[in-house]
Amino acid sequence: MEEDPDKKKKREDKAREKQLKKEKFLLKQAQEQDRHPSRASKRNGRKNVKGGVEDENPEDCVDPETPSGDKKRMSCQMSKQYSPSAVEKSWYEWWEKSGFFVADASSTKQPFVIVYPPPNVTGALHIGHALTAAIQDTMIRWRRMSGYNALWVPGMDHGGIATQVVVEKKIMREKQLTRHDLGRERFISEVWKWKHKYGGTILQQLRRLGTSMDWSRECFTMDDRRSNAVTEAFVRLYKHGLIYRDVRLVNWDCVLRTAISDIEITPAHDPEDFDVGKRHNLDFINIFTDDGKINSNGGFKFEGMPRFKAREAIIEVLQQKGLYRGSESNEMRLGVCSRSNDIVEPLIKPQWYVMSEDLGKQALHALERKKLDIIPKQFTADWKRWLGNIHDWCISRQLWWGHQIPAWYVMLEDDTLQEYGAYEDHWIVARNEKEAQEEASLRYNGKKFHLRQDPDVLDTWFSAGLYPLSVLGWPDVTEDLRAFYPTSVLETGHDIIFFWVARMVMLGMNLGGDVPFRKIYLHPMIRDAHGRKISKSLGNVIDPIEVINGISLEGLHKRLEDSNLDPKELTVARAGQKKDFPDGIDECGADALRFALVSYMAQSDKINLDIKRVVGYRQWCNKLWNAVRFAMTKLGDDYTPPAKLNPDVLPFSCQWILSVLNKTISKTIKALESFEFSNATSAVYSWWQYQLCDVFIEVVKPYFTGNDPKFASERIFAKDTLWFCLDNGLRLLHPFMPFVTEELWQRLPSPMECKREESIMISSYPSPVECWNNERVEDEMALLESAVKSLRSLSNERHERRPAFALCQTQMVTKIINNYKLEIVTLSNLSSLTVINENDPVPSGYAMSLVNESLSVYVEPQGNIFSEAGQEQIQKHIQELRKQIERLEKTINAPAYEDKVPSHIQDGNRKKLESLLKKLDTFKM
Repeated sequence: MEEDPDKKKKREDKAREKQLKKEKFLLKQAQEQDRHPSRASKRNGRKNVKGGVEDENPEDCVDPETPSGDKKRMSCQMSKQYSPSAVEKSWYEWWEKSGFFVADASSTKQPFVIVYPPPNVTGALHIGHALTAAIQDTMIRWRRMSGYNALWVPGMDHGGIATQVVVEKKIMREKQLTRHDLGRERFISEVWKWKHKYGGTILQQLRRLGTSMDWSRECFTMDDRRSNAVTEAFVRLYKHGLIYRDVRLVNWDCVLRTAISDIEITPAHDPEDFDVGKRHNLDFINIFTDDGKINSNGGFKFEGMPRFKAREAIIEVLQQKGLYRGSESNEMRLGVCSRSNDIVEPLIKPQWYVMSEDLGKQALHALERKKLDIIPKQFTADWKRWLGNIHDWCISRQLWWGHQIPAWYVMLEDDTLQEYGAYEDHWIVARNEKEAQEEASLRYNGKKFHLRQDPDVLDTWFSAGLYPLSVLGWPDVTEDLRAFYPTSVLETGHDIIFFWVARMVMLGMNLGGDVPFRKIYLHPMIRDAHGRKISKSLGNVIDPIEVINGISLEGLHKRLEDSNLDPKELTVARAGQKKDFPDGIDECGADALRFALVSYMAQSDKINLDIKRVVGYRQWCNKLWNAVRFAMTKLGDDYTPPAKLNPDVLPFSCQWILSVLNKTISKTIKALESFEFSNATSAVYSWWQYQLCDVFIEVVKPYFTGNDPKFASERIFAKDTLWFCLDNGLRLLHPFMPFVTEELWQRLPSPMECKREESIMISSYPSPVECWNNERVEDEMALLESAVKSLRSLSNERHERRPAFALCQTQMVTKIINNYKLEIVTLSNLSSLTVINENDPVPSGYAMSLVNESLSVYVEPQGNIFSEAGQEQIQKHIQELRKQIERLEKTINAPAYEDKVPSHIQDGNRKKLESLLKKLDTFKM
């Protein structure tokens, strides 16, 4: 048969690449010999030989350079050690350039859509964002591999108040200027510069994490399309009577000079820092009847004073006039702004509001009518409580950074009061100034006027609430909107269930005609290893890139110094970093970080993140690497896997690994479908670690030792099974660990009679194969593993291979142990295993362990020294047997036993007692 041209070209390219590497290495050696002849001759005179085989050329294990966007060029040989930086290089650029992330709005496939909660452009992403990215990428990669038209929309939020505060601090620190010194236009220009700098940083961080986002649909809440959507939403809601203007009490921040939402208010850590918690008693009658007493003392001198100083000054004046009657303690809950750390004051002020009662009822009914599902279920009660008692939503903010409210005040030339905003009925809501001008001309026909747009901006949550609509092109009826709305899942932290999630549902149902997503998955909040909240001032904020690449303690300190922390906070933060990361953070790679974060999802509402756990998964990546490396050496260069396997003809261990792989596939899919991400990682990890690596790879090694002809068929079957395990296992693991699985999967040979997909990420996700199921084989392997565990405990992990015996009490157990002696000997590292039954003499002087009531094992000790663990186990078994014998003898010897107990039960008890006594005898040394 003529060789496939693609395969031939691939083989020739590989051979050419290998030859070029060798020539390069030889040239390097020659040049070194010219420079240092004595050193080179000494080194060349030594050959690193292990097991009679010279080590591979080190140059063959180095990846050649890959031009950006090209498919990664991998080394001829796999290196002995897994390197995250080497493995995770180049793949992402190729994935992105190849269009693997792009969804097709015209596809007939079932859509699966996620909108990434847009991070604020306040700075770089932290580990909480990485958790969101890891969970969502797991979902999107799994669904894409499962045949869905998968769309994951990336974007960023302008973060109104948060971003403005950060930039204000920066300007004050660098230029000693306030935003008012700069003026609105120049200040907004400074914020855009910040956005371009840190927006780019965020996008690169997301790429480094391996997120398979559709970058062709990337958006920003203040780009033209999203800004148009915000204006349209405001106008429509206003015209429907759902937005109005009113004078009410608001939460006022005196430092930021804006109304703020409840989410920006936190309890004061130390109320004693403020002169509050007192009730002042005044002589109000005299204050207000004696009109001149205060003003005559210069009441206007308080204007412009900081409010706490003004209060002190007012009390002093009242005391001087005899109008102050003292103070008393008054307990109160003190709220401060999380941005400015200033006490929040109630202030009566005109603002714009969204009428929320009916919108809230719609969102509530969506849950009750099963149009919406919240996971975990515990948050449904919160949803009902909040929406059932919802207040109208204040959407005005007295900021400069944000969407300016599309409302204009009409100042008529003949108005008696010429102050801005004096007449509430003079407001016009329109899409632009031209439209406002036209409406004002109609309303005030013939009158002279001029317009002034409301300088306030909208609450960031308003534009964020439109996000699932606006990212798909609303208000235009786009192909994306038709194909992908409603989206499938909203995944975010439970802390913003009301401020963002509920408002998306309220606005989506009203403006989009349906819920914006079918399911809401709320993940836990990340804390540090000590359970503390993540905070810059504590020094426990972790940049995911620092975990991926690794960083020194000095590097961590440097990041703090470049932040906006004041000197006191900086000292505390540096000390926190030194305590938690005295040696910095080891390089872990994106795969290990992602897997660790997703595996944490078993915790309830908080995750106490310990970086050591991430390091552990980085070491586990090395295990995967070595498993595939072992397989590649056994498969050989000319191996071609079959299109399918017939388990009936396979050896026992091959049947077993396929059967447990089947179960793992089912468990993983079920866990992913039910958002039990920790269960999914657990299932995949356990199969790779405890079944494939610890058992199967070890148990098939004898088939490949010395090319023994008696294992010829087993060797072929083991190769085929090993390939199927690696192919399925890597595809199963891919959504969690995209980089290492792509690299290892690309190294596997392609199967016979069918062409593989170009990338693992667009290959099919594994599904169970009915004919692989084999409960009998799994039960038999379970017995073998129990026996191996007992044998290992007796040998106390010694390296010497020692003889052992297996005492079998039943024919079935005898048959199983006899059939699979090779597997037990291999896994237990024995020199031999002899099977005996109850009629054979028990080996004298051997350490013994009871596997179960039908099987005991014996291992020859080293001299007369038994394993401490084995001795302890023996004593436990003896004690348990004696208790059972004592209880049974007490029953048999009870008065009237023979008269009252049926004969068949007496026979059963007698046989059971004989069996227990016989087992006790087996413990004799």
